[in-house]
Amino acid sequence: MKVRIGGGATESEAEAVAAALAEHVRDDVEVYLGDADEPAATAEAPEEPTDADAEEAFDDLGPTEREERLREEIADILDGGPEKYKERLSEQDKLFVRDRLDLWFGEEDGDGDGDLLFEDGKFANFDSWHPDSPEVEEADEGNRLPADGLITGAADFDGRDLHFMANDFTVKAGSMAERGVEKFLRMQQRALKTGKPVLYLMDSSGGRIDQQTGFFANREGIGKYYFNHSRLSGRVPQICVLYGPCIAGAAYTPVFADFTVMVEGMSAMAIASPRMVKMVTGEEIEMQDLGGAHVHAEESGSADLVAKDEEHARELVADLVQYLPDNSDEKPPSQPAKDPAKPTSGIDGLIPEAPNRAYDMHDLIDRVVDRDSFFELQPEYGKEIITGYARIDGRTVGIVANQPAERAGAIFPDAAEKAAEFVWKSDAYNIPLLYLCDTPGFMAGSQVEKDAILEKGKKMIYATSEATVPKQSVVLRKAYGAGIYAMSGPAYDPESVIALPSGEIGIMGPEAAINAVYANKLNAIDDPEERKQREQELREEYREDIDVHRMASETVIDEIVPPSELRTELANRFAFYEDVEKDRPSKKHGTIL
Repeated sequence: MKVRIGGGATESEAEAVAAALAEHVRDDVEVYLGDADEPAATAEAPEEPTDADAEEAFDDLGPTEREERLREEIADILDGGPEKYKERLSEQDKLFVRDRLDLWFGEEDGDGDGDLLFEDGKFANFDSWHPDSPEVEEADEGNRLPADGLITGAADFDGRDLHFMANDFTVKAGSMAERGVEKFLRMQQRALKTGKPVLYLMDSSGGRIDQQTGFFANREGIGKYYFNHSRLSGRVPQICVLYGPCIAGAAYTPVFADFTVMVEGMSAMAIASPRMVKMVTGEEIEMQDLGGAHVHAEESGSADLVAKDEEHARELVADLVQYLPDNSDEKPPSQPAKDPAKPTSGIDGLIPEAPNRAYDMHDLIDRVVDRDSFFELQPEYGKEIITGYARIDGRTVGIVANQPAERAGAIFPDAAEKAAEFVWKSDAYNIPLLYLCDTPGFMAGSQVEKDAILEKGKKMIYATSEATVPKQSVVLRKAYGAGIYAMSGPAYDPESVIALPSGEIGIMGPEAAINAVYANKLNAIDDPEERKQREQELREEYREDIDVHRMASETVIDEIVPPSELRTELANRFAFYEDVEKDRPSKKHGTIL
């Protein structure tokens, strides 16, 4: 390429022009001054770069200062709130929230049982506190608000993808404000779209009162939490673990969740703090006595499980999710079958012939379900009924069992409510139900009437009636009064009602029946021995009338099963009816619960 420039240019200027043009046009260049016949400067085209040259140039690129600055900002956010609040965590034996997330989802131990996939909204409220923000004139270490005190994202937990949220107690005691509320709501709304479970790791003092105009009563404010909880209910499992005193609005998330775990001595939840309680009622009470784990596990029934510490809480949830599907469209997971922990041959000997003699239903469950598969829920609440998940021949089932070792297995109000909620949840997540019936029926008396035995008993019967999953009912011994109704007896559309030879079904037990029907005639017999003999005769006649052989003869029940074959019988029936379809009547919804 030949180029002619003004004759007044110097040779060095000609050389510069030649070099620049050769680099630009990728060709040899000759530069002439004025009318000269010979070039004043020449330049050869540069060699074309090879792939190796390009790769070397690319490898020379590294993180820019801009990226490094961003990483520094993220590290600052991950460091949490003011240091003085972190020091309080160790005093309470609590983990810093980022360490807690490592416990739940980290892979430092190399077992590959979890992974935090991503986090949303790390920079929430960044402009109000971080020194890199143009809105912050001077950083205030005591007013750090990283992530606005609430962390949301997605994780792999023991092979299950789920959404999660976690309060950062080092940021204003885990309180909730506008930006954190926005993240919480987005997480819930995304869970509705993905159909994946939600895990709430709660440690919150409630809403930030001094900022309430930004989030309290708004359409998209904190009140929307519970609207979304309600929409998610029965769609995806919601599991809540409490790590501190959750007060007022923060206490509703655990009670809206399907399953709630509290940590002994650490967790608490209440509608108001002890200070507020004293102001309103004058009552002086400590937080643990007001709403600690023992209160909600034993008295209110709001806690399903109580953990010894943070590690134990994770273990409990890891066990629980093995029985739950991701959402209401899926079936519960199954596992390879295992033999029961105790031999089935001992079932008949376990059940006393006398209807009033106690035995522990756990011993019978251990002889029916797969070894180490029974996972009990609310073990300290409404003890007259046992509820929990297990596997029979590898298939997940929900168990509702009367407990003769507790007040003869009579159904008290708390036990009825506990069973109703368990049945309702199990049905929502397509978990078949097994009822193990040995009860004298609903308890009678003035106190249980005050405690709403009719209302709560109604809920148990309603939940059983509405359940569309496969149901099997087993009459082990006594099935008296409305107890047979609540325990999914013949009228409640079970796939089967089977009985052991020790079973009895009747309006009431022999003693009560004789007293109700023959009291006057027996009292008219003066001779005590004669009266006693007549009572025994009447008792035997009555027991023959309610014996399951009579019920089987009249096809009230489907079958009488040898006790040692009960497990096999149930496994076959659950397998056969696995895909049964049931429809509820067309209606908006029932009015009972």
